[in-house]
Amino acid sequence: MTASAQHDAYAVSAEFYDILQAQEDETEVQRLYGHDVAKARLGVLDVGAGTGRVTVMSLLRSGADVHSVEPARAMRAALMTRLASLPAELRARVTVHPEKLDEAELRDVADVAICHNTIACLAPAARRALWPALAQALVPDGSLLLQLPPAHLPAQETVRVFAKQWVGQHEYGGRMVMSVEAGRIRTRCDYWVRGSAGGLREHTETFWLWPASRIEMISELAEHGFVLRPARDDPAVVAMTLVRR
Repeated sequence: MTASAQHDAYAVSAEFYDILQAQEDETEVQRLYGHDVAKARLGVLDVGAGTGRVTVMSLLRSGADVHSVEPARAMRAALMTRLASLPAELRARVTVHPEKLDEAELRDVADVAICHNTIACLAPAARRALWPALAQALVPDGSLLLQLPPAHLPAQETVRVFAKQWVGQHEYGGRMVMSVEAGRIRTRCDYWVRGSAGGLREHTETFWLWPASRIEMISELAEHGFVLRPARDDPAVVAMTLVRR
């Protein structure tokens, strides 16, 4: 992926992401990471911050500094807009990094790191480049909470329809269609806006996801000093501790 393509990723989806998925995602973020974030003392690292659900939750649930990493310009614009609405004392604790983590050169800035809805979007080489950068950014005994990618390719095409939402007189809707192509998961997001007279706009954006098993993730991270923490309630998240670098 070129630098231009990377920065322009989510140019379509950024408009629709919060309105169609915000409530469900915010509930999940609180449930999956809130307990660990509340224990952060040095800092929280949000890798692949998107529109800022984990970042804002971290500011509210802890008194620690927050490092928010988001290289996609469209998502970062939504993130900055969300941060601009916060009180100045909260904004003073968050730093937004507009590059990939392995380019940001962060060292010993956090005792809690979160990768939410991120790892599946990375090709294997990019994923493996993330692990040493995470180890560098965390302090020893720091915690990593990582939402796992799909473990395998889907057996057949699947469709997820987003619940319709109203903004004034306009109805927003969409769906996500996942299929297999060239050993990857092709994820096509279709969005539409409708008014009283019918359709107003339609947009489509396609992403690629790379499956990897839980065992693969644990093994790759172990090479960079991470060890598995006791089992969590949600099997979709792996929790690890940095014990060495």
